[in-house]
Amino acid sequence: MTTRSNMVKMMLMSIATAATMTFTACSSEDDELLKPATVPQTSQKAQKMGSKTVLIYMAGKNNLSDDLSSDLQEIMDGSKRLTDNDNLLVFVRRRNTYKEEPWLARVKNGEIIDRKSLSELGITSMDGQNRASDPVVMEGVMQYAYQHYPAAAGNYGLVLWGHGSGWLINEEVQRAESRGYGVDEGTVNQSKDKRWINIPTLAKVLKGMPHLKFIMGDCCHLMCLENLYELRNCCDYIIGSPAEIPAEGAPYDQIVPDMFAGGQFYSQIIDKYYTSQRGDLPLTAVKTSEMDQMAQATSQALQVIKGKLGDRYANLKGLIHYSYTGEESSFQPEYNLFFDAGDFIRTYAPQDVYEQWRQALDRTIVESRMATRWITEKRWSTYFADFEVTKEKFHGVSMFVPQDPSTADYAKYNEDIKQLSWYKVW
Repeated sequence: MTTRSNMVKMMLMSIATAATMTFTACSSEDDELLKPATVPQTSQKAQKMGSKTVLIYMAGKNNLSDDLSSDLQEIMDGSKRLTDNDNLLVFVRRRNTYKEEPWLARVKNGEIIDRKSLSELGITSMDGQNRASDPVVMEGVMQYAYQHYPAAAGNYGLVLWGHGSGWLINEEVQRAESRGYGVDEGTVNQSKDKRWINIPTLAKVLKGMPHLKFIMGDCCHLMCLENLYELRNCCDYIIGSPAEIPAEGAPYDQIVPDMFAGGQFYSQIIDKYYTSQRGDLPLTAVKTSEMDQMAQATSQALQVIKGKLGDRYANLKGLIHYSYTGEESSFQPEYNLFFDAGDFIRTYAPQDVYEQWRQALDRTIVESRMATRWITEKRWSTYFADFEVTKEKFHGVSMFVPQDPSTADYAKYNEDIKQLSWYKVW
C-alpha cells in the first residue's frame, strides 16, 4: 500500500558522509536558493479582499501524481460549497505524463479559474527544474497567491500535500537529496535527483508570508514535536498525523468548507478525515502558541530522565513508534523511529514529572483521535507488532529519542537532530 511516507530507502544512503554534516552546511544550501528568488509583485488588478484564503500546495512530481488528480477533483467538488469571498487556491506539480508546467489557480464553484503557469507568473528556480520543493518556487508561488488573493489578517491557510518524512534529514552529498516535505523528481520521471525541502527552510519561507491561521499536513509524519516547534511562529494551528497516511489522503470534498469555517474548524476537519479512514489514522491538532511552554516542560522532564539514565541510552522496546526505516528483508527494532512522545515520557519519568508534562501537552493539543493501527508501506504484522496502542500510551505527537550511535542510523540521526530548534530541549 502506497503511503505519503519519506521513501525510506533514500534515508539509508550515504550515512557515513552525512553523519558529519553540520547545521551551517545543511542550511546554507537552502539559504543560497532563497537569495535569487524572482517573485512577482502584487498585481494592480488584485482580487477584492476575501474573507479567507487557503492555498493547497500539491507537490505531486512523484509516485503520488495520479492521486493528486483524484484529490484535485475532490477539491473542485468541495469548492461548490464556498462563498464568493472565499479564495481557494491550488498549486499543482505533476509528472511529465500530464504535459504541463506547474501551475497555480483558483478553484471556484467546481471549476479551475485564473490558471497561470510558473513562467506566466515570472517564477524561475536557479537550476531550471522548478521543483515544488525548491524554496524559490515555494516562496514565489505563496507570495503571488497570498498577495493576489488577499484576506483579512489571520485568515490565511496552507495545506501541504505530498510526501513527508517528519523532521528527518537525508543528505546524499552529490545530489543533496533531502529533507522533510515535498519530494520532487525534477525534470525526468522517476529521476534519481529527487529533492525535498527541510523543515527549518520551510519555516524560513513561511515567515515571509502573512501569518497563517493553520497549516494542515496531508503528508506523513508532520506531527512530531520537532516540526511543530520549528513552525510555531508561522501559524496558529497545525493539523496532521504523527504516522504514515494513505496515498488517497484527506477527503477534500468534505473538508474544504471546514477550512474556511470559524470556531473549532480543526475539529470538523479531523472528524471527517478520521471517519473517511474508518478510524485507522491517528490525527492531532496543535495550538502553536503553547509550543514554547511545551518545549520547556519537555526539557524539564528530560533532565530528570537523563539523570535517572546516567550514561545509558533509553530502552525503547514496546513504545509506540510511527515509522520503521529499515529494509523489509528483516525486522530490526533499532530501525523504529518517531516514538510517541508521551509514551516515552510516561515510561521513564516519575509520575509527578509526567503529570506536569502531560498538563502542558493537554494545553497544546486541542483535538486528537487515536488509532490502534494505520496503513504503512511495511507489513503491520511484522514491523509494527512490537507495541500496543492504548489510551494510556497514545499521546498523538512523536519525538526523536537519541540512541547509541553504533546502532542502526543513529550516528546520523543524533547529529541531524541538532539542526532543529527543538534540540535545545535536550
